[in-house]
Amino acid sequence: MAEVHDLPGDAPGVEISLEEVEVALLLSLSAQMADFVAPAPMDSEDPLVAMVGIDPTAQMSDDPALQRLLPDAYADDADASADFRRFTERDLRESKVRNALAVAEQLSGNPSSVIVAGEAVGPWLGFLNDTRLTLGTRLELTEDNHDELADLPESDPRAGLFQVYDWLTFLQESIVQRLLS
Repeated sequence: MAEVHDLPGDAPGVEISLEEVEVALLLSLSAQMADFVAPAPMDSEDPLVAMVGIDPTAQMSDDPALQRLLPDAYADDADASADFRRFTERDLRESKVRNALAVAEQLSGNPSSVIVAGEAVGPWLGFLNDTRLTLGTRLELTEDNHDELADLPESDPRAGLFQVYDWLTFLQESIVQRLLS
């Protein structure tokens, strides 16, 4: 199982020791996340719109997981939320894709050890958080049903998904705790 260690000396960051199957899982999840959040191609012929990244067609997704990752900015003002989304969603999606791809790049070659320090910390924590939020939404996870999902029999198709969610939670929490200490 993955282990998170402090870097030698006073260097800020962590070293994550991973088994081959864990590397493969993270690579698969990073590819899936990048595909899931990738913005649609721009159809605008307005060069300013393309240059600034305004997405005139951006709107709240019907997918609950995307709603969780890209929530409305203003809960009580649909028009302000729509305007905010037009100006920010494309960049936010591209940032989430960059995070997933940065993790995949660091894992390429199936290393048994990965250093997460400096500029790599943000992408790793962002990717882990986005992936956990997506899986948690798919599982309909709440504080009230966490223990119920944790005790699912292996025959339940949600059991494996919950185990991945739980492992990602362990990994994220371990990184954060080491970085804070």
